[in-house]
Amino acid sequence: MALLHRAYLRPTKLELLTAWLPGRPWFAGDATAAVERVSACRFDDPDGAVGIETLLVRAGDGPILHAPLTYRGAPLPGGDAFLLGTTEHEVLGKRWVYDACGDPVYAAALAHAVLTGGGQAEEYFEVDGRKEVREAAMTVTGSGAGDPAPGIGTLVRTVDGDPTTVVTDTVELAVARVVGAAPLPAGETLTGNWPGLAAPVLLASARLV
Repeated sequence: MALLHRAYLRPTKLELLTAWLPGRPWFAGDATAAVERVSACRFDDPDGAVGIETLLVRAGDGPILHAPLTYRGAPLPGGDAFLLGTTEHEVLGKRWVYDACGDPVYAAALAHAVLTGGGQAEEYFEVDGRKEVREAAMTVTGSGAGDPAPGIGTLVRTVDGDPTTVVTDTVELAVARVVGAAPLPAGETLTGNWPGLAAPVLLASARLV
C-alpha cells in the first residue's frame, strides 16, 4: 500500500515536469504550455523508502506522455543525470525527484508488476489513526503468469528514447514515452487503463536477460 499525505509541494511535480520534459528527445507537445496531469498510479517500494509514481501527462494539445517519477529523501548515488530537481514537502521535507527510468527501485517495481501479473499499489491517507483508501485514478496490469520476478542487483544502463530502455543485471525493460507512438520490444507487458479510454494502452515491456 502507498501512504499519501495531504500536503503541498513547492515546486509541484507538474512544475518540475514542465521544465524538464521539453529537453527530452522524445518530447511531443507545446513546450511553452504548462504540463497537465492525465492520470496516475503508484507502485510499492518494499522497503518503504522511495515513492514511485507512474504519471501520464500532456503539454498543451500534445499526445499523452508517460513520465514515471521516484521521490527520495536523499540523493540517489550516481543519479544526477536523472534528477528533475528538488521539492519541499510539507510533511516529509526536502525530496529529490528523479526520472524513474534511472532509479533501480523503480526498475525492480516495474519488473515485478510486468513479470508477475501485478498491478498498482492501493493508495490511502491516514486519518485519525485509520486508513482512508483513495479510489484508483487508473489501473495497470502486467501480463506475466504470476511466477516470482528475479531480484535486481544492478541498473546497468538507461538509454533515453521512445521507448526508453532500462537494462539491469537480470531484466531488460522498455518504457513507452509517447503513449501509442512506438512499438515495444517483445516480452511481457504492462498496460494502463483509466476512465475515458477506448481501450487499455501499452506502457512498458520486460524480458529476462
